[in-house]
Amino acid sequence: MDQTLQQSPNAQRGFRVQAPLVDSVSCYCKADSGLKTVAEASKFVPGSKLCIQPDINPRAHKTKNSRRERSRFQPPLLPGLPDDLAIACLIRVPRAEHTKLRLVCKRWYRLLAGNFFYSLRRSFGMAEEWVYVIKRDRDGRISWHAFDPMNQLWQPLPPVPIEYSGALGFGCAVLSGCHLYLFGGKDPLKGSMRRVVFYSARTNKWHRAPDMLRKRHLFGSCVINNSLYVAGGECEGIQRTLHSAEVYDPNKNRWSFIADMSTPMVPFIGVVYDGKWFLKGLGAHREVLSESYIPENNTWVPISNGMVAGWQNPSISMNGKLYALDCRDGCKLRVYDEATNSWKRFIDSKLHLGSSRALEAAALVPLNGKLCIIRNNMSVSIVDVSTPDKRVESNPHLWENIAGKGHIRNLFTNFWSSLAGRGGLKSHIVHCQVLQA
Repeated sequence: MDQTLQQSPNAQRGFRVQAPLVDSVSCYCKADSGLKTVAEASKFVPGSKLCIQPDINPRAHKTKNSRRERSRFQPPLLPGLPDDLAIACLIRVPRAEHTKLRLVCKRWYRLLAGNFFYSLRRSFGMAEEWVYVIKRDRDGRISWHAFDPMNQLWQPLPPVPIEYSGALGFGCAVLSGCHLYLFGGKDPLKGSMRRVVFYSARTNKWHRAPDMLRKRHLFGSCVINNSLYVAGGECEGIQRTLHSAEVYDPNKNRWSFIADMSTPMVPFIGVVYDGKWFLKGLGAHREVLSESYIPENNTWVPISNGMVAGWQNPSISMNGKLYALDCRDGCKLRVYDEATNSWKRFIDSKLHLGSSRALEAAALVPLNGKLCIIRNNMSVSIVDVSTPDKRVESNPHLWENIAGKGHIRNLFTNFWSSLAGRGGLKSHIVHCQVLQA
């Protein structure tokens, strides 16, 4: 009964008055969700009575699967095709166009923002590898660029986080193939940092990660079994040179300490080879030290073999072999021979570009099964190490020199600057990594 109804005089005298029965057929307590008000409902059901039962829930007629039912009627990803076929088409779109795909509609944005889309590209062999270069300008500011080897273009990227726009001695590594991490380093004003951030090549955005356990800069870092290791470095204080080490597990999303190094060290070169992490650097008294870390035993071992003696930067381990560059501009490639415990000449490009700082080879990374040499002037060389017996003159694809569009002008600028005696380099590469998406 409506609570606003007043008792009749007969009810006040004690007479029992029977309430009028509610016609269940004409009770329309918002059964039709399209009838927003009772006034609207009365237009379609003239003469019907109001449902005056206060305990009736107006949402009782809505099903629990309303969200699921709405999803059944959402527009398809591609008109005229089931979603599974539409996804099979979308995963074949080149990576350079993915930014545009995210702008089409919300469903496309959610699809490309998740892991399912890129896991399909990876499983079907359609994922593309791009080279990401982090540079320091002449004024000390950090910028970065992505090189698309398919189109040979440098693609725009979102700015680096503000805490790394002017940082020094920070680390850079890739986890899960698509996440680029920046960690540690020294802020010009605040000193050494524990901060960790990472960029996702799938979402094209920066994210925060747990801080390191120890503040440090100018340290060594590597990735083994998709875990991030850092060791040594420097920090302000009494004990300036560090010997502590730690590891980050992305599955557990936390850092933990590992065994300390044998002696404090500031590494200047490092590589993972044969399941071990090799580091070479300067000790507390500026002496040259070399150590290797064995993850299975969690132990550090001093080393002084032929590999360390002829080891130069940059270097890389690929397909079970250890490679290093043998000239300033990366015109020669050497390989380490375990049988003789020495470095041997591997491939010679027969083309010496010059000895200026602008043409100096700054990084050596794997790219689509080949070795990629990145120089400070952003020029790129691709080396096919699978056929080292062939001569460069007879096989032009063995060693290819590439200049990305928009950076050819820098080659001539650096050349004429060196001739004019102005050897000042506008910028130089700090880190270089490869991300897949």
